[in-house]
Amino acid sequence: MTPWLRSSATAEPPAPSEQFGVGEVAALVGVSVRTLHHWDSIGLVSPHDRTIAGYRTYSEADVARIHRVLIYRELGFSLTRIAALLDDPTVDETAQLARQRELLEERIAGLRRMADSVSRILASRESGSGLSARQQAEIFGRGWRADWADEAHERWGDSEQWSEFAENAAMLSDIERGRIHDEGLALYAALAEAKDSGLAPGSDTANALAEQHRAMIGRLFSCSHSMHVCIAQHYVQDPRFLTRFDAVSPGFAAWLKAVIDANASRHGVDPENAVWE
Repeated sequence: MTPWLRSSATAEPPAPSEQFGVGEVAALVGVSVRTLHHWDSIGLVSPHDRTIAGYRTYSEADVARIHRVLIYRELGFSLTRIAALLDDPTVDETAQLARQRELLEERIAGLRRMADSVSRILASRESGSGLSARQQAEIFGRGWRADWADEAHERWGDSEQWSEFAENAAMLSDIERGRIHDEGLALYAALAEAKDSGLAPGSDTANALAEQHRAMIGRLFSCSHSMHVCIAQHYVQDPRFLTRFDAVSPGFAAWLKAVIDANASRHGVDPENAVWE
């Protein structure tokens, strides 16, 4: 990206008063002869010296200007803007460069965060679960068991939703994981309170709670109403889930499944024949 910063095996830095032809300068700074001709034609960098034979050559000052052009171009400036910066005596070039350095540092920091995210995604694909045991506990609660994620990967690891889950989970920051966990606790508390108050599945309030539950799952992967029903089946069929949910409130797992089934029916899904799609 910055060829002019690389040492050249074929050219040495110009000595004082030394003159360079266009080909020599091109090799020195790492741009093409065609580029230098173009910059000359638009008045951005023009050779001001001549040899005894009358050939135009670049001086040390011209080469220094080329380096400044290349720095500004690397920062994303247009050639017109670069010319204005170099030729306008009222422009504080030092302040301009300092500001651009700040922007570059911000860009570098952003790229590092992006690289870290990609690394987490790659790690999640290699491990299968997408989250460490600690991270899973931060989202799903301290009662969460790592082997549940392993079983889920065996069952759904080849699905589009699992890939989406793994990538989204890997992208979560510590703060976001904590937020999802806290929101989950609050939602389950509201669901348990609704169940204990006698809220009937299929009511408008129950359907709204079911949608909140589905949206919570949707933070990690796209969960259709049919998928929602399939997930709820495990709440009552798997003794581990059943025990965990009924610890919140006796009969909570069955009630939550009934709420999810009723809401799915309202959206055209037959809970008895729901499939993962």
